[in-house]
Amino acid sequence: MDIEKYFSRLGYKGSCKPANKETLCEIMYHHLMAIPFENLSVHCGEPISLDIESTFQKLVMKQRGGWCSEQNHLLFWALKTIGYDVVMLAAHVYQPHLDKYNPIPTHLLLKVTIDSKTYIADTGYGSSLQPWQPLELTSGVDQLQTPGIFRLTESKGMWFLDKIRRTQMVPDGSFSETELLDKSSYRKIHYFTLQEKTIDCFLESCKFHQTSPQSAFFNKSVVSLQFSHGVRTLVGWTYTETKYNYGKDVDLVELKTLQNDEVEKVLKEKFGIVLESRLVVVNKSGNYTI
Repeated sequence: MDIEKYFSRLGYKGSCKPANKETLCEIMYHHLMAIPFENLSVHCGEPISLDIESTFQKLVMKQRGGWCSEQNHLLFWALKTIGYDVVMLAAHVYQPHLDKYNPIPTHLLLKVTIDSKTYIADTGYGSSLQPWQPLELTSGVDQLQTPGIFRLTESKGMWFLDKIRRTQMVPDGSFSETELLDKSSYRKIHYFTLQEKTIDCFLESCKFHQTSPQSAFFNKSVVSLQFSHGVRTLVGWTYTETKYNYGKDVDLVELKTLQNDEVEKVLKEKFGIVLESRLVVVNKSGNYTI
């Protein structure tokens, strides 16, 4: 594996030294703009391995995307290679349809320590809940980013991440009631502890999301990519572009239903993805919002 090939994949031409906050912010931003969050391997009959060499080959060399345990494992490797003090953490994802957090920690994220300050770095959440910059590990402070306001709150050793959202404007009224839209203004995302994890801790959840009918990622083909002022998503046949702060405290959300013969073109033009295997587009009823 070659760190310069990773930087080339990101389109990052800056220096990787010093290993400070500014460099971390630049690398994270470029990663998010270049590498899509996606689960298309599940729907192409391609097994997902969490071996770092396999992840590097897929996300960097084949210019694909991946989900959290692939995205943040790759970022973990890159930051370690550069010289950052970084460890893996595990988060319990909030389940809006059940109004509770998943009792099993399934989301991989990173803790980065720089000059005695601690940050949470995450390039693997996707959709409109994806932070664009590291979050300082400080309780009860609003951290404004382009996607919205993020807030970390600590309680008894558990750190809860929430997002304060803008109002969503959906011009096409036929999509106003789609289950893909989360209309809440305050959204719980996940909670985590600071106990260090290894990639092996995510093997079971990786298998679950590939094989279980109870997983939203098994029931829906999903791809998401951040761009300069918003986020693009494709869930099943529904393509969405969300433009952040389109108006004062308003995000513009434009949705379109694709035909089967349009999916391949959209994947290439909007997400930079060219698949080697045949994709079976899936959008079974389930709980997933953009």
